[in-house]
Amino acid sequence: MRVLPAIQDPTSVAQPSNAFDRFLLQFIRDPRDLPFIYLTLRISFTLIPLGILLFIPAISGAVWWVIAAAYLITYFIYKGPFGLMGHCAAHRPLFKREYRWMSYYMPTVMALFFGMTPETYVGHHIGMHHPENNMPEDLSTTMPYQRDSVRGFLHYLTTFLFTGVFTLVGYLFRKNRQKMALKAMSGEISFAVMCGLLLWLNAPATIVVFLIPFVFTRIISMIGNWTQHAFVDSTDPANAYKNSITCINVKYNRLCWNDGYHISHHCRPAMHWSEHPHFFMKTLDKYASNKAIIFDGLDFGQVFFLLMRKRHDRLAKHVVNLNGTFQNEQEIIELMKYRLQPIHEWSEVPAKKAVTV
Repeated sequence: MRVLPAIQDPTSVAQPSNAFDRFLLQFIRDPRDLPFIYLTLRISFTLIPLGILLFIPAISGAVWWVIAAAYLITYFIYKGPFGLMGHCAAHRPLFKREYRWMSYYMPTVMALFFGMTPETYVGHHIGMHHPENNMPEDLSTTMPYQRDSVRGFLHYLTTFLFTGVFTLVGYLFRKNRQKMALKAMSGEISFAVMCGLLLWLNAPATIVVFLIPFVFTRIISMIGNWTQHAFVDSTDPANAYKNSITCINVKYNRLCWNDGYHISHHCRPAMHWSEHPHFFMKTLDKYASNKAIIFDGLDFGQVFFLLMRKRHDRLAKHVVNLNGTFQNEQEIIELMKYRLQPIHEWSEVPAKKAVTV
C-alpha cells in the first residue's frame, strides 16, 4: 500500500496563445475544451482520409496494405482520447447554442471510424448507466458477477455483444425515454445497413475501417466498465465511493482527460475533466471514510489484467492508504476480495437472478 503521493494528473489547460485559438473559441462554450477541437481536427485530417483511401478502387496491392496498417495504427493511437472526448461532450455540450449543429459531427461521422454506432453511446451512458449507477437495472451492471473471474468477464462481455443493444432499447422505452431509444435503435440499424452495403462494394476496406474498430471498441468499453465497477460493497452498492474506483498518476489520465477519476465522475457527472484532481484532494476524508479503493500508478487496463490473474497482492501494493484507513496490505486484500464477490440480492432493490460464474 502507498501513502498519498503528489498528484501528477492534469489540473489545468493551456491558455489560448494565437489567433487560430481565439478563432476557435468563438464556437465552444468552455475555453478549457479547446484541446477537443484540436483533437477533432487531427482525426479529421488523418484517420478519416486514410479510411476513405482504402475504398478507392485504384489503390490496391502493397500500397493498400500499407494504408490499412497506417489506418489501424492511427485508430489505436486516437481510440482512447476520442472515446473519452465523446464521453466528456456527452456530459458537457461542447459547442455554443448557436453552433449546436456542429455537435453532430462527432457522434454521427467521426464515431463511425471508431466503430461507434451513432447515438448508441449516449443512450447507454447518459440514458441508462448514470441513472442506474451500476445497480440491477443497469444493463451493464457488474453486481451479479465474480469480478476477478475470467469466466465471469467472458459471460459479461458476450451478453453485451450479442444482446446489449436490444436490452438497451427495451430499457429506454420502458423508462419513457423514447427519443433516446429511437436514436439508439436507428443508429445501430443505420450502421449495420451501411456496413452491409459497403461489404458488398469493398469487403476488405469495410472490415478494416469499420468492423475491426467496432468489435475492438465494444470489447474495450466493457473491459473499462467492468474494471471501473469491479469493487462493489454489497451493503451499500449505490454509493459511488464503494462501487467505483479511482486511478491516479497514470499516463492514461493525461491522454484521456482524467478518466481514471471514476468515483468523482459518478459523484459529479458534469464536472469538467480538469477539475477532478482538485475535487479528489478536497474530498479525501470522504474517500477515506468509505474505504474507497484508489490505485496509484495503475490504470484501468492494468487493474483489469491483474484482476483476471487474481493478483490481489500486486493490486494491494498500489492502493493508497488515506488517513491510515488500512493497517496493512492483508486488510486491503480482504476488503478487495469482499467487494469482488457476486451480489445476488440487495434489500432495497428488486431481487435479480444472479449469474453464478
